[in-house]
Amino acid sequence: MAENLMKLEVTTPERIFYDDDVKMVELTTTEGDVGILPQHIPTTMIVAPGILTITEKDGQKKEAGLMSGFIEITKTKVSILAEVAEWPGDIDPQRAARAKERAERRLQSHETGVDMQRAELALRRSLVRRKLKK
Repeated sequence: MAENLMKLEVTTPERIFYDDDVKMVELTTTEGDVGILPQHIPTTMIVAPGILTITEKDGQKKEAGLMSGFIEITKTKVSILAEVAEWPGDIDPQRAARAKERAERRLQSHETGVDMQRAELALRRSLVRRKLKK
């Protein structure tokens, strides 16, 4: 593998979503947005809902929705275990819009018994999907 490349593996419970050498990976973690280049210091982080931007070895950029999971970084490899990873073509915009409305309704209701963390996460996921689809 060339020194200016690293291996990226994105795995979901259903499939191997991505597996190739790349120049850079950008994503959202619970600590904020991060960009990872080859020879990065080894670390692990928790993935938060956001857009995964992959700069491929030819310089082309691909974007995908990454909902949650874990990331392990070594000097030559980035491994992401994701609950959900979606290409823009996988996203149903009407479903994302309905999910956004439902989550906003739950957050505004202030009813007892409503899991606010779950509603907030559903809202973040729907916003990521809508942003990615545009």
